[in-house]
Amino acid sequence: MAFRKLLTGWAVTGTACVLSVALSNAHAASLADATSALSATPSPSSTTAQHANTGGPLGNAKVARLALDDAYLPVVHADMNAQIIQIPVVDEPGVTLETTVYRPEGPGPFPMVVFNHGKIQGDPRLQARSDPMSFAREFVRRGYVVVAPNRRGFAGSGGTYEQDGCDVASNGMGQASDVATAVDYMSKQPFVDANHIVVAGTSHGGLATMAYGTEAAKGVRALINFSGGLRQDACTGWQGNLTQAFGDYGGKARVASLWLYGDNDSVWSPDLVTKMFAAFRTAQASENGSVASAKLIDFGAYKNDAHRLVGDRDGVQVWWPKVESFLAEQGMPTSVQYRVATAAAPQASGYASIDAVGAVPFLDQAGRDGYRNFLKQYPSRAFAVSDSGAWSWAEGGDNPMAVAVANCQQHSSDPCRLYAVNGNVVWANDTAATAQNDSGDAHAVAANATDNAAESSHSLASR
Repeated sequence: MAFRKLLTGWAVTGTACVLSVALSNAHAASLADATSALSATPSPSSTTAQHANTGGPLGNAKVARLALDDAYLPVVHADMNAQIIQIPVVDEPGVTLETTVYRPEGPGPFPMVVFNHGKIQGDPRLQARSDPMSFAREFVRRGYVVVAPNRRGFAGSGGTYEQDGCDVASNGMGQASDVATAVDYMSKQPFVDANHIVVAGTSHGGLATMAYGTEAAKGVRALINFSGGLRQDACTGWQGNLTQAFGDYGGKARVASLWLYGDNDSVWSPDLVTKMFAAFRTAQASENGSVASAKLIDFGAYKNDAHRLVGDRDGVQVWWPKVESFLAEQGMPTSVQYRVATAAAPQASGYASIDAVGAVPFLDQAGRDGYRNFLKQYPSRAFAVSDSGAWSWAEGGDNPMAVAVANCQQHSSDPCRLYAVNGNVVWANDTAATAQNDSGDAHAVAANATDNAAESSHSLASR
């Protein structure tokens, strides 16, 4: 492998970084890889963020769930047998990549998909461990091992993240070296089919995925780029740098790729996406005769930001049909082979109507304002409250019920319970009757709710 830095020893003035998405008026969050959160300690003066409910076809998220029809299939636990391992970096002794591995039941060998995370604003070491639950679930259901490595300098991985100044192409190749490390290491595991591998990534991870495609391992059959790129506002002409980087990768592309971008992406304009893809395809045709196919999918608008698509469970119904067709074309399996257990939403209790703000128990004025804000969120949402008046709502991500309960619990010594989920009030006066309405496993999911922040892009508010 030759995924090494092409430029070292200098940097631009200022910090080159990924543009943050302001999902609230009080807290700046990351791109599609991060949670926008507003938290405050209990006090009468606490306020919550106001979120505009904008977007396109999925602006209200009223889309039918995928038809699973898999009750007869073997069941995989909800955590998908997740295991956190440390992958050694061969050319940097003592450095390892913190990696989460999800897998079906059984010895395998299973096809493998490697998922590459994005980059939030700020210190990458403060970024949560990559835990792409919604993405992993769809692939584990289809019999894949899912590998989510944190690249050097991110989360619990060793080493240092190197920006490479304004040279986007060099940055992507450096990131691709860690992708290669993960692919090579996991390909040697007895439960992995090294001849059937997919590499995917979102945002900065999408850039790394396309860079990796220039020297991919023999068994890699497909690349999936979810809103990939690297935005460097401190660099003059960063759009041209990014476009040129994709042109560089296109000239050496060895693997078929699928590109998925949306119209209301907060980071990339449709015009820039068109230029990036055109540069890639032009270089393919002129330098290697288009030996690897590439297809760009414009999936339109998604909720308030297309950049959050892959971290959101609602997004699966948008991206999976496109991915399924693409994978089938590349000889990769797509049929459902397992049923992955998931937490079901509690039934409506009839306690009150969803819009009856005054009916929510234990809330002060700030809490009632918080509930009004909750009502403005997309329907994949949950609101939790405790007897002492702590509250939290969450929207999107993989499991807003778990996130709402876990975040509420951080501000309360009393147990937090779900009051409303999606469009239903699930609260009941009988405490015993509501003991199970905390998403079924609130304490167990608290850590996962936090870990999942880097991929989920759900909105969150609490007091």
